[in-house]
Amino acid sequence: MVHRNARLTPAGRRILVQRVFEGRPVAHVAKEMGVSRTCAHRWLKRYVEQGWDGMEDRSSIPNSCPHATAAAKIEQVLSARVKHREGPVELGERCQVPARTVSRIIARAGLPRLWELDPISGERIRASRATDHRYERDTAGELLHIDVKKLGKIPNGGGWRVHGRSEAVKGRGIGFDYVHVAVDDHSRLAYVEVLPDEKGPTCARFLTNAAEFMAARGAPVQEVMTDNALAYIRSTAFAKAMADLGVKHRRTKPRSPWQNGKAERFNRTLQEGWAYKNAYDSSDHRTQTLTDWLDFYNHRRNHSALGGRPPISRCNQPAG
Repeated sequence: MVHRNARLTPAGRRILVQRVFEGRPVAHVAKEMGVSRTCAHRWLKRYVEQGWDGMEDRSSIPNSCPHATAAAKIEQVLSARVKHREGPVELGERCQVPARTVSRIIARAGLPRLWELDPISGERIRASRATDHRYERDTAGELLHIDVKKLGKIPNGGGWRVHGRSEAVKGRGIGFDYVHVAVDDHSRLAYVEVLPDEKGPTCARFLTNAAEFMAARGAPVQEVMTDNALAYIRSTAFAKAMADLGVKHRRTKPRSPWQNGKAERFNRTLQEGWAYKNAYDSSDHRTQTLTDWLDFYNHRRNHSALGGRPPISRCNQPAG
């Protein structure tokens, strides 16, 4: 690989040296090879001092950098990433390092991206499927992503997160909490409710509440995107709710969940930051903490896709 700033390849440098040592003037050889006389003399000097090995590319990395991040700080960032599994913005605030520096430290260390990790254990479980094709609506409220995430109910007194896996804890077969989420495409402003099911009337009521929430914060809903669950495509209650709101329904293509990717990504943030963040004594205990976490997410949590700002900063009329 040729150095990106070099005018000649290593082979071209060797040809230059050979022609000069054959007795031709340096100025003539430099002219026909498209380089300056200064450049030609530089390669001749390099050959005299180092031989043919001197014709190869050398790294542009300086021998020393007084402003380089200290090794102890790098270790602090890497340890915090493994322990807290946070992004560059959050780690930068935690370790007092610029977010871009955190990104470089993580990349050089070869650590996997957060979405490749298991949210509970932190073990890498997913292969990278990153894409350069991303989209984002221009204004808040243009498109609202809706989805449902099922969470296993927590038995009263706590599940295995409280008592440990070695203890016999009754948790199977007690059902699910249905976490309905709505995420604005432009601002990532989110609205969440924990509901008893994912039937059409329930989804319709959630849509109405979500639209009211978004409108009150300067993001009046124009279009709604969902997957192809029956509650969304066959429910008359859901269709009526959309008609009453005057919004257009967009559906993802079959087997293409990434088209509703902002809701899917928020589901993972929801799990990591709220659902699996602490050991709860019951499902009610978990649900009670949702309001505070959602307020933190919308108003104070820095979002990397928004330039380190919280979602409410992109809304037309931020509300408390």
